[in-house]
Amino acid sequence: MGSIKLILNPAAGRGYGARAEPRLRECLEAEGVDFDLVRTQGPWHAAELAKRAAEDGFETIVGAGGDGTANEVINGLMEVSQNGNAPRMGVIPAGSGSDFASGIGLPPDLREACRRIACQEIKTIDLGRVTIPGRRPRYFGNVVGVGFDGAVVIETLSMKRLRGLPLYFLAVLKTILLNFETPMTTIKFNKQQMELPVTMVTVSNGPREGGGFIIAPEANPHDGLLDLCIARKVSRLTILGLLPHFLRGTHTGLDPVTMDRAPGVTISSPDGLVAHVDGEVLCRDAPEIRCEVVPGVLDVCV
Repeated sequence: MGSIKLILNPAAGRGYGARAEPRLRECLEAEGVDFDLVRTQGPWHAAELAKRAAEDGFETIVGAGGDGTANEVINGLMEVSQNGNAPRMGVIPAGSGSDFASGIGLPPDLREACRRIACQEIKTIDLGRVTIPGRRPRYFGNVVGVGFDGAVVIETLSMKRLRGLPLYFLAVLKTILLNFETPMTTIKFNKQQMELPVTMVTVSNGPREGGGFIIAPEANPHDGLLDLCIARKVSRLTILGLLPHFLRGTHTGLDPVTMDRAPGVTISSPDGLVAHVDGEVLCRDAPEIRCEVVPGVLDVCV
């Protein structure tokens, strides 16, 4: 099975990570998994711990938390991979959304997720890389959301009790009620250019975000492409009407929405862009955001 470092985020899922630790230990021990557990102590600590564990020779680095924890572990592993092959990654869903885990085929059940770590069945997946001029590039496993999506994630920061889909659904409703701006935006991909006011643009490696919104139903982290969902400016009432479709993934043929695939995309606006990456705030006023796929770069336990 090899050596396993388990990085647990106790703050994930509004404290669910800490509450889940005893059962997590019990499940892994029942599967005969020999692991070394360490807890994160703040933002970006999981990335540092993952990098250190890889340098110390651990063969599997497991992130136990939500999408933000997984994103940090990914970035820690990718930093090591620049000097050679990175260890394989495992994920145990214990956060608010856990959409990355769902996208790579992991169940939400804690015991079953631990069984997958014990089985060590490996698949190689693509990652995305997002760059804002003047800032260090950041890898993502699931999605970058620009516009409305980014504003929703910022809204979740003020909600301390809910987790999962109820958290994001309430944040969506609150964002709709706010005076949300729809900036004039330029989108470049596949040798074409669109200029329009947009409600949101999502760049997806996996199909789901926000704990259950099927934003890119056909997205596949093995196909070497990123899936784009572009929603032009619409009224608040229209956004409300679209919500059930985004929950079911039936929005793809509706008039305000354009779906496409590309190996990369550049999104810019003179008014500044708000965005999230894997459920964490990426920027609040960026002039330009560039995303590109990095094919077949990470081995994951599925």
